Amino acid sequence: MGKYFFRFSVFLLVINMLGVVNAFAQQDNLAQYQQKYTLPIRAKKSTIKIDGILDEAAWQNLPKANNFWLKFPKDDGPAENKTEVKTCYDDKFIYFGAKLYDKKPYIGQSLKRDSRIRDNDGLSIVIDPINKKTNGFYFSVTAYNVQADDVLSGDDDLTYSWDNKWYSATKQYDTCYTIEIAIPLKSIRYNTTNTTWGINFIRSDKKANMFYSWTRIPVNFRGFDMGYTGAFLWDKAPASNGKNAVLIPYINQSVNQYTSPEKPSTAKFATGIDAKLAVTNTLNLDLTLNPDFSQVDVDRQVTNLSRFSIFFPERRNFFLENSDLFSSFGIDPIRPFYSRTIGVDDKGNSVPIIGGARLSGNIAPKTRIGILSMQTQKTATYAAQNYSAITAQQQLLKRSSIKTYLLSRESMNNVKGLPTKALDQYGRNVGTELNYTNATGKYSAWFGLHHSIKPTIASQNNYVNYGANYSVRNYNGLLNIDHVGVNYYTDMGFVERIGSYFGNTDSLVRNGFKSVYNQNDINIFPKKGAVVNQHKITLTNFYVLNTNNTFNESNNRLGYSINFKRSSFINIYYNHSTVQLNVPLALPKNTPLPVAKYTYGQVGIRAETDSRKNFVLGGGIAKGTLYNGEYEQVTARVIYRKQPYFTLELNAEYNNIKFPAIYGSTQLFLIAPRIEINFTNNLFWTTFIQYNTQRNNINFNSRLQWRYKPVSDLFIVYTDNYFTEPLFKNKNRALVIKANYWLNL
Repeated sequence: MGKYFFRFSVFLLVINMLGVVNAFAQQDNLAQYQQKYTLPIRAKKSTIKIDGILDEAAWQNLPKANNFWLKFPKDDGPAENKTEVKTCYDDKFIYFGAKLYDKKPYIGQSLKRDSRIRDNDGLSIVIDPINKKTNGFYFSVTAYNVQADDVLSGDDDLTYSWDNKWYSATKQYDTCYTIEIAIPLKSIRYNTTNTTWGINFIRSDKKANMFYSWTRIPVNFRGFDMGYTGAFLWDKAPASNGKNAVLIPYINQSVNQYTSPEKPSTAKFATGIDAKLAVTNTLNLDLTLNPDFSQVDVDRQVTNLSRFSIFFPERRNFFLENSDLFSSFGIDPIRPFYSRTIGVDDKGNSVPIIGGARLSGNIAPKTRIGILSMQTQKTATYAAQNYSAITAQQQLLKRSSIKTYLLSRESMNNVKGLPTKALDQYGRNVGTELNYTNATGKYSAWFGLHHSIKPTIASQNNYVNYGANYSVRNYNGLLNIDHVGVNYYTDMGFVERIGSYFGNTDSLVRNGFKSVYNQNDINIFPKKGAVVNQHKITLTNFYVLNTNNTFNESNNRLGYSINFKRSSFINIYYNHSTVQLNVPLALPKNTPLPVAKYTYGQVGIRAETDSRKNFVLGGGIAKGTLYNGEYEQVTARVIYRKQPYFTLELNAEYNNIKFPAIYGSTQLFLIAPRIEINFTNNLFWTTFIQYNTQRNNINFNSRLQWRYKPVSDLFIVYTDNYFTEPLFKNKNRALVIKANYWLNL
């Protein structure tokens, strides 16, 4: 059955790339976008007070961006609610004033900073100072004056990892709400000779479950796609942002208690500092000394029914700004650079980082560079390490690029008495990628060649990937092919399938592989007035061969989703898999599954009620087989809110696998409630509880954050870990108090 899935998928992809399926009506030529959509910016003529009230004389008689378009769920006409945005500047700030017409009450699900605009009523601003459609800045403000910001780069999604100092205020009226924003020129990177920037505005009308955009963006592209920006026209070149340096010192007091006698309890006082220095208007140097990440949110635990490691996102801000320069090589889940490898030992335990530096940004309008180096301390069981990376990106044509990188992990100051294995001495990776995207973003293709260097390794140490994507209004098709050698090592990266754990042991068996991934999405948008926003049919195929071209695995999935106007959805799916186990699998409780070929499948359904409401109910059920056992899964999600001050969310997952008798049944529970209390826009309290029987762990994490000044915080974090068996036997606990301060020089 799997081969027929695959053949049909490739057929769909080919006929659509040939244009057989009707595409979205021809959009305006992107070369003309910045002629049609223009917004002049003029010097302000009087003082502006950032209070959300647009009553200053400076706002009068300014050009404005209006006549917004529908962006989601349709892109076939003008926006339903009126939006007006004006802008001006002085020698220190860019100012935006917006009036968004609607009726009370306005939706604001949270007061917590970086709350996503798609969950709230609000306005986002996309700024491309270089105007090359490759990287820029993102700012958003909700109707309740909740700020979020990020750096934009290529096709990367928003991570809200970038924090900077800027100012905003809102004012709510019966028939509209208004927003005032002041963005310091020092907060962004730009070329002082360039008088045309790229700009766009995206409005979230959450009450109507709609998005609007100033320029017309096809529904199949994201609202912050920089390929569809209009022209931000300066009346004269913006002034240099001058001396631009920021120091962010911190102090930290932590107490750690362990129940195991092998780990003594500790109390530690620490200080450190981060610095941001503008080398030029477009190039930034970040420095860190004795960094501390104790305030970072904990990972959300998941149930892992595969035989491979799980890829968790990076949460440490130092590694996230301009991270695309390093982390965008390869394709998920194969990444030559994965910053979470920095600051951990070979067992996944945290090790102290002495310090590091990162130079990143544009050295020319079409050229970006990134240079990174981090140094860790030696511990009792792990040698000190240096992690370094150099990368460069050159823009080609309108939206294409060629990228290259060099990565190096070097072991030094080895632990006395512990022998160093040859492969642990160092690891190097080099590679280059060519990425092509046409002007409209409809066609894209990529080719990457990656090579690893290790002591004693001379063959089968390459990774090659290539593929293409085709995206129009009613169809999206992707095809990607990977070749990974058994000796392709990524000491600073992540390759999901390169190693399998042998039965119940910690030994890792390496396997090279070749894989083909194909995805086809068919989108149907009903006509105006329907209760359904979108029907979506998705067919994915994933085929894996061993390096000798023998069969390894195939996974095929057919799904159908209905997204309703009221922000609810239903998803029905069918999975079909065939796996040739090369090593015993330790998923059962009693005896590992033997090396053999397994064919299995599941059918499932998921649904969720209106996500805008104070009470949201969702969940799903799946039933079928898994390897040689019977399988069933039940998931549940319950949300209760008192918008925008309180959210209680409960996620639960139950997996029941009945293997043949000698292997034993396996029941896995994952229960994860989260409580968020937002006292004000600057004071937040978030608590996670995660009960995970697969990891035999109950995690309790509670974090209080007070933003006492812009980008300056006080954190109080309490963490507790217990066993699930024996229930509530304590493993360890910790209390951290940390304060940092943003100091402009």
